[in-house]
Amino acid sequence: MGFQSDQLVAHATADAQLVPTTQRARVTSIQAVGAASSTIALKTGGVSGTTIATYKFGTEGLSLLLPSSGILFDQGVYLDLTATPGVTITFT
Repeated sequence: MGFQSDQLVAHATADAQLVPTTQRARVTSIQAVGAASSTIALKTGGVSGTTIATYKFGTEGLSLLLPSSGILFDQGVYLDLTATPGVTITFT
């Protein structure tokens, strides 16, 4: 039998702490609504924390399924977005 875990989902339309800094999280997918010159940055440690991943895209939007166990965030997940009207992450 393979490894299984519960998935959680968070959505934001502005900069936000999606997973509390007191929790570890592994982001396994990201979806974002497209707009011209959109950028999302995912940080660990809050608003002034360390940027772990940055994605730039346009009107086509963003839809990523992250391989293996996803991206690890030791101190929560903070979303810093620019020009996109909404971002959804899936995490464990």
